Amino acid sequence: MKIYINREPVLGPWGGGNKTVTRLFEKLNEEHEVVFQLCPDIDVIFCIDPRPNNYGEWYQHFLNYRSQYKDTKVIQRAGDLGTHSKPQLTELVKQSVEYSDFIIFPSKWARDWIGYSKDNYRIIYNCPLEIFYENRNESTEVNEKIKLVSHHWSTNPKKGFDVYEKLDKFIGNTDKFEFTYIGRKPDNLILHNSNYISPIDASQLSKLLPQNDVYITASIEEAGANHVLEAIASGLPVVYHKDGGSIIDYCEDYGEEYSTFEQMISSIEKVADNYSFYKDKVLCYNEHIDNVINKYVEVINEL
Repeated sequence: MKIYINREPVLGPWGGGNKTVTRLFEKLNEEHEVVFQLCPDIDVIFCIDPRPNNYGEWYQHFLNYRSQYKDTKVIQRAGDLGTHSKPQLTELVKQSVEYSDFIIFPSKWARDWIGYSKDNYRIIYNCPLEIFYENRNESTEVNEKIKLVSHHWSTNPKKGFDVYEKLDKFIGNTDKFEFTYIGRKPDNLILHNSNYISPIDASQLSKLLPQNDVYITASIEEAGANHVLEAIASGLPVVYHKDGGSIIDYCEDYGEEYSTFEQMISSIEKVADNYSFYKDKVLCYNEHIDNVINKYVEVINEL
């Protein structure tokens, strides 16, 4: 088959969606012809994002293409729903799922948030790269000074930077915690009492995450949150916000939720006080990205 993917893989440190695109391309390219620009005789259009790509091609182009090549099928992966302050993207996603032949949602929350009620969809959870299992923290003992960590590639306010700022101030007055933040952050976020590491690639990240005890995330309304899956694969229980969206789907068996900053601190302490209980659950997690990609390929072959 000739398969068009409307996003090309990006080299270097980047978010979870790019990692999925990279592995999908590698897998499909083993048996099929994969292209990143519209051209004649495409069998399947796999839409990662309905917005214009580097070639200016967006969802309307796909509909126009299908009017000319009527056997071409369109698959929409509804990953970014525009929940992070992008209302125009939200409307575009709703339009694109309405006119696609098949939809892949990365979480139950994503399907429900869109309000999708047809049956031409499949929920396929995101998954971490295998490299995050290689240095997995298997210790059931927490450090005397609890090591907390978080990482994000986006600087969107819904990632919860106000919470990380509060945590930074909090640990300045206690010797119970140590906090490391990895990735991009807003310019106005100055961490005085925490460790800050600028964006790094997956290889480096997979070595740093397991050096900690508990992963925290303040991100909300995530459609498919890879960062928490990378943490779980690294062997870390997760303390997460109750409005985390897909994070609830992904983490409900692997940590504790919170709604206020005070509850976050309590949840961290609860996980630390019962560390072996949470670690036993986390170490049972064994999902691999190739399994996810194989599910994508199944959908493509079925169409």
